[in-house]
Amino acid sequence: MSNLLKRSLTGIAFVSIMLAGIIIHPIVFVSVFGVILFLTQYEFYKITKLSDYSPQKIVGLVLGLLFFINCFLISNNIIPPSLIIIFIPFLLFVFIAELFSKGSCSLKNSSITIAGLIYVALPFSLLNFIVFKETSGGSNFYPWILVGILFILWTYDSMAYVTGSLLGKHKISSKVSPLKSWEGLIGGTVFAVIVGILCAVLFQEINMFNWIVISLLAVIFGTIGDFFQSKLKREIGIKDSGNILPGHGGFLDRFDSLLFAIPIIFVWLNLIDKF
Repeated sequence: MSNLLKRSLTGIAFVSIMLAGIIIHPIVFVSVFGVILFLTQYEFYKITKLSDYSPQKIVGLVLGLLFFINCFLISNNIIPPSLIIIFIPFLLFVFIAELFSKGSCSLKNSSITIAGLIYVALPFSLLNFIVFKETSGGSNFYPWILVGILFILWTYDSMAYVTGSLLGKHKISSKVSPLKSWEGLIGGTVFAVIVGILCAVLFQEINMFNWIVISLLAVIFGTIGDFFQSKLKREIGIKDSGNILPGHGGFLDRFDSLLFAIPIIFVWLNLIDKF
């Protein structure tokens, strides 16, 4: 099987599973994205261990899932928002686990463990507040805003690659990511904004101006997330974060843009009072 065909089939299956996880039902959403969070955070700890760090992988993964489930219960009005604070004492387990660790550099190891929670678990947990919106009758499952955001990010990534391959001459940062060009960024941005305009027509919960802003935020911070992941892999000396997705690398490779874009978009949605 050619690499292009393998990449295409993997991409179709991947997108289908994600869309099903968002659209079908809240329980399907929390199940699918809980698994994705776990695998993405696992890859982060795995690649950082190649740099002679020893993060508390099990503790970090358990805390990541607990925080995700906690946010799901809060966003779905199953438990009150004030119970978000119950997660804070659990963070102490990161440091307690270091007491029983045989490795050295406890402070660095603890920092990497917490970094996995901030870098991976936090953005995925915020997705809960994007797919559930407050109404007078409680909290309703409304997945279409997240669907729109994902289509914007996927379009930007795809069209930046195509445009850059055809026209790219001026590199953004050859030291960090030598294949990314300004031409690719501009081309990807144009198509991302077009998709944002289409989202305004399809998902009218948000007006066109704010969809365009969301598109631009997705481009800017998605690109930063992509570059951060590229720099991280370059420093570690690896090409991909994993090989679980044939032709696409690992989960961390697929979600590097999302991890940076979602927190910023979440803040914007709160500022325009869409929650």
